[in-house]
Amino acid sequence: MKLSQFKFRLPDELIAQRPAPERDQSRMMVVNRRTGEIEHKIFKDIIDYFDDGDLFVYNDTMVFPARLYGNKEKTGARIEVFLLRELSAENKLWDVLVEPARKIRIGNKLYFGDDESMVAEVIDNTTSRGRTLRFLYDGPHEEFKKELYKLGTTPLPYYINREPDEEDAERFQTIFARKEGAVIVPGAGLHFSRELLKRLEIKGVNLGFITIHSGLGNYREIDVEDLTKHRMDSEEMEASEELVDLVNATKDGGHRVCAVGTSVLRAVASAVSMGDHMKTYSGWTNKFIFPPYDFSVTDALVSNFHLPYSTMLMMVAAFGGYDLVMDAYKKAVKEGYKFGVYGDAMLIVS
Repeated sequence: MKLSQFKFRLPDELIAQRPAPERDQSRMMVVNRRTGEIEHKIFKDIIDYFDDGDLFVYNDTMVFPARLYGNKEKTGARIEVFLLRELSAENKLWDVLVEPARKIRIGNKLYFGDDESMVAEVIDNTTSRGRTLRFLYDGPHEEFKKELYKLGTTPLPYYINREPDEEDAERFQTIFARKEGAVIVPGAGLHFSRELLKRLEIKGVNLGFITIHSGLGNYREIDVEDLTKHRMDSEEMEASEELVDLVNATKDGGHRVCAVGTSVLRAVASAVSMGDHMKTYSGWTNKFIFPPYDFSVTDALVSNFHLPYSTMLMMVAAFGGYDLVMDAYKKAVKEGYKFGVYGDAMLIVS
């Protein structure tokens, strides 16, 4: 497949800048990949497409307040720092991105907070914008993390053209988030309310959790036309024994497994074993999925509408079929569906 095959016209006004008033009240396009039929529903109607014994797999990653602003020593220049991941709790080392990167060199100190009491030193360059920071904080690790996160803000994606506010602190997080580590929220999971989860439980639809800490690599621009030459950034994931047993029992019972989001789709595909089963896995995945791809475990997919050229769109097209998904996206634009992490949903079933 070629990168140019994932181009489509997306008016700016269709990129959602805020979440729907209620989590389960977003619009939902239902696509049947076997018949090609397309329906237009409200997200809470998803319960009508699943039965007793089916399984929803959610990503239980938790987004942390990753974007913060500091001042450079001597010059006082304002620097944006985007926390990616903690490298060493003992030494308070963090992998970060900085902007403007040209001003930040090894040995520079950055000061954070109104009183500039949080100080970090640049100790290494990692990429063009990447740096390793050592925070010079004299105190227990948990206290340090608490103080650091007080300085951070919700890491809204680049296409949301506003500053984060108090609403984002709640809505840029799924209701089942519990394992800290992501800088991108699994958008498909945002549509699930507590009321909807309860209704699914009453119907007999099971739920399981996989962890994949989504990083900025999902938004990194692909700079090759031949997709076989693109390399995904690695993301940390865990498929627990509890989840694997639940998935395998669902498959053995002839029921369906629904991945809630492309992050879950990717994580499940990274832990596939023989016979349409899963195996436990803890580590990193850089799996890049694009059409054609044979999904042996996942039977249905919930996903948001993604932007042109994005790796998430490629995964959706791999699952639903390139022609059908791209046609559905054209219909979504025509029908005014909202795109992006705060946008509307697509359900792909067989």
